Amino acid sequence: MGISIHSVVLAQDNPESPDEGTITRVGTTAAQFLKLGVGARAISLGGAYVAEANDMSAVYWNPAGFARLSGSHVQLSNTRYLADVNYNFAAFGTSIDRVGSLGLSLLMVDSGDMAVRTEMQPEGTGEQFNVLSFALQFSYARNLSDQFSLGANVKLVQERVWHSKASSVAFDIGTLFTTPFKSLRLGASMSNLGPKMRLDGRDILFSEDPSPNTDGTAEIVNAQYRTDGFSMPLIFRVGLAWDALHTGTHRIVVITDAAHPNDNAEYVNAGAEYEFRELIAFRAGYRNLFKPDTEQGLTAGGSLAIRINRDLAARFDYAYADFGRLTQTHWFTFNLSF
Repeated sequence: MGISIHSVVLAQDNPESPDEGTITRVGTTAAQFLKLGVGARAISLGGAYVAEANDMSAVYWNPAGFARLSGSHVQLSNTRYLADVNYNFAAFGTSIDRVGSLGLSLLMVDSGDMAVRTEMQPEGTGEQFNVLSFALQFSYARNLSDQFSLGANVKLVQERVWHSKASSVAFDIGTLFTTPFKSLRLGASMSNLGPKMRLDGRDILFSEDPSPNTDGTAEIVNAQYRTDGFSMPLIFRVGLAWDALHTGTHRIVVITDAAHPNDNAEYVNAGAEYEFRELIAFRAGYRNLFKPDTEQGLTAGGSLAIRINRDLAARFDYAYADFGRLTQTHWFTFNLSF
């Protein structure tokens, strides 16, 4: 969750050919929390959401999908991520005639308090520290025609580790196109385009005698470690969503995404959803197909929608995501439309 001072990772792309070692990009970017995904519906579909994005989690997966929403919407999401990390997402958006859709969202990851341990005090110094990462994001999207939508985000990204932090500004852009062929939708997005992040703060300060064996020099010189800058986790997604069945009672949608990150191998996500009368839905998916050495895989979930009155509706989403040897995570999302 934090940013390392040193980041050179040597690995082999092909474990069966040890003589063909190359330098991989794994572990070379900051703000890894930006890659976790948001929204139980999207997670249960295997993260294949760039062409289907039609709730407030669209501002994460493809901001162009945000333009397809009418009225005002709120989404609140929580999961207890791996290692008991608390992961939350909150978003609000509204559409304005002849202007477009405007949204504000916050994505936050909190490790909770942990004991400060040192080489001399491995059981703890009595102090506590935590790792807190967040992205505060403003979104704008607009339908340029009945078939084509465009959206973008600008966001402040920050990671804090005890008394030090790294900050940057990043941008997202996305497009969504509904083709003439049976509601086949094509989506594409690019996320986390921005300058490098560099850790700074009083935790990297120290005092030292530069020449302890020489008389007549300053005994204490204040200095700090020189930290490297790390790129943002840039990722490009392209996907398709197809309504295999769409009647007044039943709807089946099949979705697939392909992703190209700047810090790992390419992979494919896939998912499917069955919905009955826009009230109950069941979903399943699979993440990180064709990605080497991944622990992610099967996902599943469902939702229950409640129409409170003519103008007010709520939906509760749940998702299960398998992480192999790292066990699993459970995602909960509340949606409100008015």
